[in-house]
Amino acid sequence: MDSQTKPLPNDVPARTVTNFTASRAYRAEVHQRIPGGAHTYSRGDDQFPELGPAAIARGLGGRVWDVDGNEYIDCALALGSVALGHAYEPVLAAVREQLALGAAFQRPAAIELELAREFLAVTPGAERIKFAKNGSTVTTAAVKLARAFTSRPLVAFPKNHPFYSYDDWYIAQTLTTNGIPQEAKRLAVTYDSTKPETLEALFAAHPGEIACVITEPTEYVGQRDEAIREVQRITRRGAALFVLDEMVSGFRAGFPGAYPALGLEPDMVTWGKAAGNGFSFCALTGRADVLDLGGIKQAGAPRVFLISTTHGGEAHALAAARAVLVEYQTKDILGQHRRITAAVAAGMRRAVAAHGIADKLEIHASSWRILVVCRDGEGKVSHGMRTLLMQEMMGRGVLFQGLFLPCYSHTDADVAGIVAAFDASAQVYRHALDRNFDTYLVGDAARPVFRRYNGCKELCPSVPCPNEPRCRNGSQ
Repeated sequence: MDSQTKPLPNDVPARTVTNFTASRAYRAEVHQRIPGGAHTYSRGDDQFPELGPAAIARGLGGRVWDVDGNEYIDCALALGSVALGHAYEPVLAAVREQLALGAAFQRPAAIELELAREFLAVTPGAERIKFAKNGSTVTTAAVKLARAFTSRPLVAFPKNHPFYSYDDWYIAQTLTTNGIPQEAKRLAVTYDSTKPETLEALFAAHPGEIACVITEPTEYVGQRDEAIREVQRITRRGAALFVLDEMVSGFRAGFPGAYPALGLEPDMVTWGKAAGNGFSFCALTGRADVLDLGGIKQAGAPRVFLISTTHGGEAHALAAARAVLVEYQTKDILGQHRRITAAVAAGMRRAVAAHGIADKLEIHASSWRILVVCRDGEGKVSHGMRTLLMQEMMGRGVLFQGLFLPCYSHTDADVAGIVAAFDASAQVYRHALDRNFDTYLVGDAARPVFRRYNGCKELCPSVPCPNEPRCRNGSQ
């Protein structure tokens, strides 16, 4: 057993994953070589408990194994990008076939046109497509096109949604603004997606200045379907372009995404994550008259230097995306997703009800994902309590970060394992409500990705902070 642990209450089943020796060694070295320790901030050490995996060695189906050999049922699925399963054989077979033909060439690979034709065929309203390797590239491309098309400078997006791009137009509106010119902050405005009237107020405050509204189409806590339809109506009245980010909801909330069932008619849509089942594939689709501004055939307007990346058309990633399309068109992927999600949500609700903590451990479930909101004894959202829940889930063989997303390869045994781990973790959670999260949590609480400092300087004016090396309230 790991020596860096704390005893559990007597009525709680013991953790089954206890050895993190290789993970500690990994953490000790990685920050000396990779800033942040990872290439996505949400994968960083500050987002996970100390008693958890530092790195994953392999995955298969709905499970992953860490560098210590510990096995986990995967609830996170590579930030939601694995919707079929890890090392999913039909996708791997398509990738192998393309790799034998080559990965990249001086002219476009033939598969680029083939995938363009097939992707556009399943995306209502889309006439053009551009490929890229990450979501930030295509969302920023959509913003640039909107500004060119409307001759307006501002982009509007919901402040209550988690992420759109690592580019300045978005990051300038967060707490992490170091390295970004102040001028960038004036080029974006934000609203509350649960209150469309706040977007209406933005158009009134900035007449003729908003080029586009970019938003996710599906509900977050407090957002309803009618709200997104009203957002589209407000955008149209303001003569701005309506851009939907289907990075998370695409190939999960629906096929190809959420917008057709909602009756939305976006001018542009951004895609990624599940569309490649873990392979690096993203895309921007949209109206011909908008995307053609970035082409070489239009002659009536100034040219937009759009997406131009060496690896955007990487052939084996496009082969993966083609294989994903085939799987969704020939198998009941979404039906399986919904069955799994409903079963996990029902089990989680039973657990919080049985332990009398439904108001402290909130289960917000839709048909395709589950968000767990963690509150302390006073009812306040708590990073410390959330980290404790993560620690206990991982200690029982479930890689969980507060969000559950299904994959097609999840089994009934996986569902049972997730529910059992959540029940035991909820028991620890209940005990911690009467004490404090650090009674059972080893190491620091997870911190928000967007923060001004790595410590808690903005909360504690005294330096050095008397609570170092860890902030006792777990909020920073």
